[in-house]
Amino acid sequence: MNRNDQNFIAQNIRAQYMAKQTTELDELRSLDNKVKRPANAFAYTFGAISSIVMGCGMSLVMTDIGTALGLANGMVPGIIIGVVGLAMALINYPIYKNILASRKSKYADRILALTEKIMNK
Repeated sequence: MNRNDQNFIAQNIRAQYMAKQTTELDELRSLDNKVKRPANAFAYTFGAISSIVMGCGMSLVMTDIGTALGLANGMVPGIIIGVVGLAMALINYPIYKNILASRKSKYADRILALTEKIMNK
């Protein structure tokens, strides 16, 4: 192993043990993640649940699962469950936008001040 390779390996190991210095750009990214992450987590979770509910309703309508569950006719409960799942999917986006807007208003002052500071350097 030549000297350059040894220096490179030594610098990589040294970087792991040095105190990490955060920059203003790192702080800005962190704040942006704090704004978007809760809204995204809700939207993905609620969307998945609503699609499962809608799929259960579709399964009751289109298959014989209703008779296996003891229902004489799975059409009506299946349509009701499917419409509930569809309604959940339809309200997902407005709820996401409201969560995102509230988070943006909460962190807007800090983010705008930090962006001004970064852009005016």
